[in-house]
Amino acid sequence: MKGLALAVATFVLSVAEVARADTVLVLNSDEASYSVLSRASRTELQRLPVGREPHHLIITPDGKEVLIGSTVTNELLALDSTTGEKRRVVRDIIDPYHLGFSPNGKWFVTAAYRLDHVDIFHADGFRLAGRIFIDGLPSHIAFDADSKTVFVTLQQTGRLAAFDLATQTLKWNVPVGNAPAGVVMLPDDKRLLVALTGEDGIVVVDPKDGANMARLQTGKGAHNFWPKGDGRHWFLSNRVEGTVSVLDTQDLRVVGTVRVPGGPDCMDVTADGKELWVTQRFLRRVAVIDLDQLKVVASIPVGKSPHGVFMLKSPPAAPTGPGAGPVRAVSTGAGSR
Repeated sequence: MKGLALAVATFVLSVAEVARADTVLVLNSDEASYSVLSRASRTELQRLPVGREPHHLIITPDGKEVLIGSTVTNELLALDSTTGEKRRVVRDIIDPYHLGFSPNGKWFVTAAYRLDHVDIFHADGFRLAGRIFIDGLPSHIAFDADSKTVFVTLQQTGRLAAFDLATQTLKWNVPVGNAPAGVVMLPDDKRLLVALTGEDGIVVVDPKDGANMARLQTGKGAHNFWPKGDGRHWFLSNRVEGTVSVLDTQDLRVVGTVRVPGGPDCMDVTADGKELWVTQRFLRRVAVIDLDQLKVVASIPVGKSPHGVFMLKSPPAAPTGPGAGPVRAVSTGAGSR
């Protein structure tokens, strides 16, 4: 019996070590759960409960925790970023649909999609600095490099709003196009990309005043972005068309397209840069794209309406600036969310 117990203990420890470098988390928005997947075996290892309607998740600036926003229960579930184990629950975070830390780690911002407000917190202790009510279904978040401004898309009204972080006041609110969703600041800190789910492409916006600078057609239902990691190329999920576009942001053109059926949404790249994992919202699956071949090589069953996806790292990867994070926010339920 002692021998058997020792063998079991050894097996558990070995699995835990593998999980540190091999684990992928996926939020199942319409099932109040998250899936723990193995990258190596491409299987679901566990499915665990989490609040209600979890949509997005993000790594903390110190790289130690992953925060899952539970929108209906108004809380954040904090997991260890290397093991995926539950650490704590942060309560009284109202409707945390989309989440973001400013590049300097000073501010934490949430977009309350259901309740039409943007909350700006002091990241240290999640102390609320200001709540700004704004109509239009606040959706996705991005920051400028000097952590002075947060940008929020308003899906219902087709606008992009900019808020001053220090004063928690509105700087500007401009029309950008139909159903804006994902938004990212490019590494030059001079251009914002906004995905227009209702116009099948992206618009380039000047962060100083919201002026529209250029437009690019990509695919039907253009929705969310993820950086390739080279500072130049970004992935964009076209949720209705069922494709992922590879964008060259220097020349502003599509340089590759991958067919991903079932409503591709949120994405993350493996630490070795070889794979892109994409949630398939309508199929209850997660697709694995081989980035050398630019094709789907696997599709893994998970829970209902998978949304956010996150790669655990070992050791945890710290944020590296506006091109790669710290916002590893990754989009849900009904409509174009």
